[in-house]
Amino acid sequence: MTPAPAHAGDLDATLAEALRLLARGVADRRHAFHTPSLASIGQDGAPQARTVVLRGFDAATRRLRFHTDARSAKVAEFVADPRAALHLYDASAQIQLRLAGSISLHAEDSVAEIAWASSRPMSRMIYALPSGAGPGTPLDAPQPAPKDPEAGRPHFRVLVLSMARLEWLWLAAAGHQRACYDWDETGASRACWLVP
Repeated sequence: MTPAPAHAGDLDATLAEALRLLARGVADRRHAFHTPSLASIGQDGAPQARTVVLRGFDAATRRLRFHTDARSAKVAEFVADPRAALHLYDASAQIQLRLAGSISLHAEDSVAEIAWASSRPMSRMIYALPSGAGPGTPLDAPQPAPKDPEAGRPHFRVLVLSMARLEWLWLAAAGHQRACYDWDETGASRACWLVP
């Protein structure tokens, strides 16, 4: 049997491991946490989920950063209701994280400017779709790839998830472990174990 990892049975160590894995998801494109599922409340009231790329994480402020197109449905959804959920799962480690919090939108501020400046030209191209043709717009045929990565800047937006809750689930042969961490608006936290 594989020995238990250092975090097993320790709430503080489990949170530290969760935060380490989130940071790894930013740094390692091949890590499972690099492309989590972000959920919003659709304009029709139904849940909406999509895969996003984890672009930044600040453990001290519990903020996660994603990039999106201003014309995407999720932008309007988060403007109407900023509540969000994020799901991350690493099948090889059998670890699931579920995060909940609120989204702030950044367009013409320093957060967006720094994010745009740090984006590779290849990444910028996805925002350079022709004006009016936002993600999900019906087309008669696929569009050719844009040529000018700078043309996408007007459509580039940053979504920042301020994490208020983190749930950890570790699936282990010796017994699953599930923990929950909640933070209030002052930053005070509460942690407990949950029935898996």
